[in-house]
Amino acid sequence: MKPVDNKLEEIVLKAIEEIESKTWGVTRQFLDIHQVVYVDAKPKVERVDWDKEDGTVIVYFPVKDQKFFLAICLETVPEVQINGIYIEPYISVYFSAGSETIDLDMLTSMTSLKATSTWKKGDLKRSGGSVVNKINRFMIEPNIGPDEFEDKMKKVLDVLEIDKKGIRQLVKKADGYIQVAMEFHNGNTMLGGPNIGKETIVRMAALNLEIDFDLYVAGKFYK
Repeated sequence: MKPVDNKLEEIVLKAIEEIESKTWGVTRQFLDIHQVVYVDAKPKVERVDWDKEDGTVIVYFPVKDQKFFLAICLETVPEVQINGIYIEPYISVYFSAGSETIDLDMLTSMTSLKATSTWKKGDLKRSGGSVVNKINRFMIEPNIGPDEFEDKMKKVLDVLEIDKKGIRQLVKKADGYIQVAMEFHNGNTMLGGPNIGKETIVRMAALNLEIDFDLYVAGKFYK
């Protein structure tokens, strides 16, 4: 549940205060090698996540020239105080279906769900240059921006289950699957990784879904 406005302001100010004062060792260690993005001389807040069952709130700050985020966790009861700080990797989780032979209009007609992005065979790739797309592709990524892997997986499955029949058809006819891309901070080389729980596996199996991971690292090592 979203905190009331005055509590939300207090949460954000407490997180910003930590970036400016660096009272936690992890803050000092990270900001010694990287810098968060500033707007109007203040750290930019990318997102405030207040969806945790235990009442914890996470404030995400974008990192200059990087895709990952500095995440500051705060408890709000009985008072607002920081209870953890970590680096949240960039995470993209989406459903993808593609075909060389089935045209894009046919792919989109197989489900009642709306694509968040598409590629059309023969069109120039978005990365620029003269390279063209070799297949038609239909993608659904409902949760864009900083968030935890488990939350992103849940969100994409919530959306896909709205049209189970259509998604199964895309899986069968256009190799539909879940794609995950993650970019971690190099740090001390202890990257961690995603966890796929039993419930998520069962939900994926019901849609006959495979999952593919692309993992990257970036940024500077800790001193």
